Amino acid sequence: MNKPLTITEASCADDYDPNSMPVEKARKFIHSFLSPVTGVARVPIRSALGRVLAEDILSPVDVPGHTNSAMDGWALRCDDLAADAGAALTEVGSSFAGVPYGKAVGKGECVRIFTGGVVPEGCDAVVMQEKAQVVANSNGKSITFAPGVKKNQNVRFAGEDLKAGAVALAKGRTVRPAELGLIASLGIGEVGVYRPLRVVFFSTGDELVSIGNPLGEGQIYDSNRYTLHGMLARMGCEVIDMGVIRDDPALLEKAFRDASEIGDVVITSGGVSVGEADFVKSLLAKLGEVVFWKIAMKPGRPLAYGKVGKAHFFGLPGNPVSVMVTFYQFVRDALLILQGVTPLPTQPLLKAVCTSPIKKAPGRTEFQRGILYLEDGVFKVRVTGEQGSGILKSMSDANCFIMLHDHVGNVDAGATVDVQILEGVV
Repeated sequence: MNKPLTITEASCADDYDPNSMPVEKARKFIHSFLSPVTGVARVPIRSALGRVLAEDILSPVDVPGHTNSAMDGWALRCDDLAADAGAALTEVGSSFAGVPYGKAVGKGECVRIFTGGVVPEGCDAVVMQEKAQVVANSNGKSITFAPGVKKNQNVRFAGEDLKAGAVALAKGRTVRPAELGLIASLGIGEVGVYRPLRVVFFSTGDELVSIGNPLGEGQIYDSNRYTLHGMLARMGCEVIDMGVIRDDPALLEKAFRDASEIGDVVITSGGVSVGEADFVKSLLAKLGEVVFWKIAMKPGRPLAYGKVGKAHFFGLPGNPVSVMVTFYQFVRDALLILQGVTPLPTQPLLKAVCTSPIKKAPGRTEFQRGILYLEDGVFKVRVTGEQGSGILKSMSDANCFIMLHDHVGNVDAGATVDVQILEGVV
């Protein structure tokens, strides 16, 4: 962290109730203590997919590297065309992509040119083939052009996209397929990227059972580790799953110590709600500095954040939907910052018509799971059904969150609401 983290600092600010911290306040507090990992590796560009650039990518060449045609047609000299009558010019050769004409074009001449072909010396415009007429004669081809040709039309100039030495991609950019292609177009085969973020996670609770083991009375299968694995893997993190840790002080202390020694980030699910937190609080106070919050949100009210040893720590609620909501609203952006992503991408909010009424009390932000669809050119959204924090199917069916801000009360059918898209979100 860039400055000491103190529980007092987290709980005594004058613009919020520490027993119910606003969502945005919690985000800003967490972000203020984050900085990217420092490890950098040079990798072949194919291995850079999904990684974050640790350096600016400078263009070693002009892009395009030569003045070329944006169309199939003919390259010519505008001065050869009468402003009001056009002209007929003699075709003297051709320029293909990679096979230039190689000579200067004289008065009354034109060159057949194809997209990407070098514009010959002397030419200052390209007329697309659909706007010219070819007439064969004994001297070869005569091409008739209509008036109205403008200088530089359909011409792409050398360095128009990038000048040699210019920043093609800035440090902090995530490498996607488009970035791979751009880097390759510059002739660069290797780039510097931040190392993957190491994230260690485990679930806590005597009631949890791992897949493959029989359920005892009152026990349930642990789903949280699988949703966490999926969300972390999609973000390109190095994922380390420590399994289920029983509610035993010695086992939990060992798990926290081990996790903090190998991970940049430690994430747990369970053990942060009222009643559970007192036990975990004393343990984490011994190992680091962690603040426990009640967030003014639903689902996902309990949240813990701080440091355990050298690792950042996120203590998420135990309910399956709450785990996913708090991950998307708090952990996701924090991991992006730690990965070195700049600027931090924002989740755009769409406006949509809510097709059914929603009950809500003002004073907290709610994230209802919804299905966004387009009907008659209008975005509409409906809830996925029952919205309990333990109903994981409500997340499986959803492609968005219906985001109801703290000042919002009951929503009538037909009202416009903010929607946060989940499809395509890591």
